[in-house]
Amino acid sequence: MIQDIAPHQFFNSYDPDAVPDSGSLVYCFDQGSLLIRRTPEDFFLPTVAELPEDLPLQYLFRIDDVSFFLAKDLPETVPEDYHYEPFTFLRKTAFGSMSRVFAASTALQLSGWYRDNRFCGTCGSRMVHSGRERAMLCPECGRTVYPRIVPAVIVAVLNGDKILLTRYASAPGAVTFNALVAGFTEIGETLEETVAREVMEEVGLKVKNIRYYKSQPWAFADDILAGFYCDVDGDDTIHLDTSELKTAVWTRAEDVVLQPNEFSLTNEMMKRFKEGKPC
Repeated sequence: MIQDIAPHQFFNSYDPDAVPDSGSLVYCFDQGSLLIRRTPEDFFLPTVAELPEDLPLQYLFRIDDVSFFLAKDLPETVPEDYHYEPFTFLRKTAFGSMSRVFAASTALQLSGWYRDNRFCGTCGSRMVHSGRERAMLCPECGRTVYPRIVPAVIVAVLNGDKILLTRYASAPGAVTFNALVAGFTEIGETLEETVAREVMEEVGLKVKNIRYYKSQPWAFADDILAGFYCDVDGDDTIHLDTSELKTAVWTRAEDVVLQPNEFSLTNEMMKRFKEGKPC
């Protein structure tokens, strides 16, 4: 999955005293595009040394011994051979090494959080950075805001020797390969209750034997995804919610077509069923 970057190690502890050196890497986001240098096989970020000296930076995280920073403003000049690439391209085409795509998606999530929390949602005052943790503080009313993480579920519904494969309804930028039932946890709801509700809403099926498999951070939607397997309970007739899904089909293991990359928990769960491993 996208977070499986071994032998590299991801360190997300916030360091308010971090100081960039010449080799530190910088994320420059222009709305949904990222400043990179591409080679045929991978992409690279500009270093601090390649960017203007006065560019304001915000520390994000570290991978191995390399620190990553976010450019608070866009550089006025772009280093030679660098250009802005739509981030959706890097994700959908699985372009670049797993560690770089994971780091970039995490940086994109933090960039959006900083952008959306410049002002206090309670009193409207301008927020300031905490001096001791990754948080934004309101100096007027005292409100503290931490990065938002949204719980959601990925559900593999099994029916004997078949698994329920879905495809999302057509929409701009929609993924077009096989997926599983998925949805966000609502207020006052357990993850297991989310599983049962989402399956009923999307495909009209009751389920039983709900069992947790694994979780995954999914920065593209600020999610923490929890994967579950479960069994259909009774009637297996699919009643499709066409506003959410384009298709939902019971599929035997040998007919499961996996996604084109190893990024997602969804793909790992489908692959596990395809290979006949315990689910």
